[in-house]
Amino acid sequence: MIFEQIATGGCQSYLMGCSETHSAVLIDPAFQQIDHYIGLAARDGLRIRYLIDTHTHADHFSASRELGKRLGAPVVMHRLSPAPFADFRMTDGEILRVGNMRIQALHTPGHTRDSLCLLAEDRVFTGDTLLIGGTGRTDLPTGDPEALYDSLFNIVLALAPETKVFPAHDYKGRSHSTIATEIETNPRLQVRDRAAFVEMMQHLDLAAPTHLTEALRTNMSGGKTVAQLLSDAASIISFVSMRELQARVARNDLGLTLLDVREKDAYEAGHVPGARHLPRGQLELRVNRDLADPTERILVVCEFGYISTLAAATLRELGFSHAAALDGGMKAWRDENLPMTIGSAP
Repeated sequence: MIFEQIATGGCQSYLMGCSETHSAVLIDPAFQQIDHYIGLAARDGLRIRYLIDTHTHADHFSASRELGKRLGAPVVMHRLSPAPFADFRMTDGEILRVGNMRIQALHTPGHTRDSLCLLAEDRVFTGDTLLIGGTGRTDLPTGDPEALYDSLFNIVLALAPETKVFPAHDYKGRSHSTIATEIETNPRLQVRDRAAFVEMMQHLDLAAPTHLTEALRTNMSGGKTVAQLLSDAASIISFVSMRELQARVARNDLGLTLLDVREKDAYEAGHVPGARHLPRGQLELRVNRDLADPTERILVVCEFGYISTLAAATLRELGFSHAAALDGGMKAWRDENLPMTIGSAP
């Protein structure tokens, strides 16, 4: 077996390949590591045949759909997954053949109703069902402490004691554990009475994950994250530095159309000298009237550099091939005490 464990903060992903055929599977990939996964697979001579999410994640953004499109590989999830982009839906006991490896799906609901553990040779990938020194929480959508009790005590902990445990999360730098170690030392697993376990899980009083709403939206629907929208926009435009714009302002010759896309009150409170005002919310509706020449060079400015990136990308899509965004925003411009004009546009 060719095996790589990739940590993204506390999130854990696993690249596992057959040493004979070099076919591979990638388990619980995180979006920000896409290029890393592709690079690792290339370095190890692996071809990723399947992308598996052990459950619908609520605390990070899955890369399965995007990698599936790039690699032409199916996304694998449990049959109860709400994700419309899951190409291959497994149920309890089914086996996925990856080269000469066999990966068995164990349906282990509790953390979510679509939770899977994956049994492969001497190890089990437990998702958020069993963690090192803990368990998955049950207070998020489709969580069920009764189901988690059954999944843990009747399925996962019944595996061979020497089975290695690789969870989807660990925040203490640990790579793995074993079933025997978790049975002996995991505090939550010492509560073996069903009612007491359910009571414990119902009163953990945990804070909600930072990106709960966005993670559930994107992982359940296949929609894009805000970061993904910004990244996609940045990939099709160019940027101009503040120093370059400062030099143009200093010689009183912008040599381009400077477009401030903030709201009116922000524009009037202070803008770069020579900037025209066109709020982002009106851009598509006013573009034909206010920007008649698609060949002109346009530099878009906003408060922090995010909205201007999206606006410049929109202009490029509308045919303004020389649209760019300021690398930064008006906040950075003000912080540098660079020249500004107060008031409305002439």
